[in-house]
Amino acid sequence: MSYDREKMEKLVPTAPGLKRPAIDFVGHRKLYWTISAALILLAVLVSVIFGVKIDIKFTGGTIANYSYTGVIDENDFEKVVEDVTGHDVKVSGSKDLMTGQDTFTVNFTESIALDVEDQNEMTRAIDEAFPDNKIEVVSVNSVSPTMGGDFLLKCVVAVIFAAIVMVVYVGFRFRKIGGISAGIFALVALFHDLCMVYVTFTLFRMPLDDNFMSVMLVILGYSVNDTIVIYDRVRENERLYGTKLTNTELVNLSINQSLSRTIHTSVTTIGAMLVVLIMAALNGVDAIVTFTLPLIMGLLSGTYSSICITCPSWVAWKEFRARGGRKKS
Repeated sequence: MSYDREKMEKLVPTAPGLKRPAIDFVGHRKLYWTISAALILLAVLVSVIFGVKIDIKFTGGTIANYSYTGVIDENDFEKVVEDVTGHDVKVSGSKDLMTGQDTFTVNFTESIALDVEDQNEMTRAIDEAFPDNKIEVVSVNSVSPTMGGDFLLKCVVAVIFAAIVMVVYVGFRFRKIGGISAGIFALVALFHDLCMVYVTFTLFRMPLDDNFMSVMLVILGYSVNDTIVIYDRVRENERLYGTKLTNTELVNLSINQSLSRTIHTSVTTIGAMLVVLIMAALNGVDAIVTFTLPLIMGLLSGTYSSICITCPSWVAWKEFRARGGRKKS
């Protein structure tokens, strides 16, 4: 149905929190769908062309970090490790901005979990090869492929379970305005937001790890919160105006009334996360960077999907059902 601005101004000239509905969100839904589809397609293309980096916590394997002083050639360091372990490795150098120390990261290209004895042997061989460089072990992460697979499965189950609980809750709470259909389109928005988190990890070439799953669970809760605020306003306006407003007018009014609150909440939350991201990047705390950057993108996506995807898509479904009902009659 069309968006009749004049009718809305006559019916609700002093709507709570908004004098008149200013933006036709429902009318621009095809544009929003196109933008989201393009971003998801971009993630698929990047995944196919460059591949997806998966952390050893899910695939199994070993990553070791060593600090050193002086100058060491990466190729020499790599050769020592390969000779003592008998496996191909990739060595990359970096500098810890917090301590100022130079470090090497040893990444085994195969999913091999080194036991403690093998780790100690590797460290001894490196010490003997570079006795004047004060080699020290910073960290060693070793995970068997079986444990990695089990951990991944548990994380996926947790995300799926959380999503189902969200849908059931939304469907029950808003049963008077659509019930299960409202819950399903909340799930569509959640899927959209999780895709945007995946897009961030893929585009920035960050490995999928426990941070990835943590961000997914945070976004599930945050995104559905914005959706619930809008649905709550839709329910209230339907009670106030009944059949005076079409579904399109009802949802547009409700989104515009909730817009200021949604934007203010998102700006304050994202602002705080941005400060954390900047400080973590300046101090070289990669674990926090790989959590906050996808979280910020997920928060932006959650705000966008709640406003532009969930309710406009829900209206499109209700209009489709209404047309189907008329054809049958």
